[in-house]
Amino acid sequence: MAGRTSKYYKENPEAAAKHRSYMRKYNQQPDKIKYRSELNKERRKRGIYGKGGGDLSHQRNGSLKIETARKNRARNGHGNNKRLA
Repeated sequence: MAGRTSKYYKENPEAAAKHRSYMRKYNQQPDKIKYRSELNKERRKRGIYGKGGGDLSHQRNGSLKIETARKNRARNGHGNNKRLA
């Protein structure tokens, strides 16, 4: 089932193109590349890289733990919603 955002972008291809352009630039920032690299390296180390499953989530002490995508993305997502934390 498509969410509100995907429906919006389906109906507004110019807005979707603008968003993709922004995200390409955003994801090319050195700090974002380093962040994704760290997570990929840890997934390879644990033998779960490319296998789907949960997200690796940063803890306050700097370590990483596997957590459901829903919980991790709800806590770290738009508006920093604390509902599922």
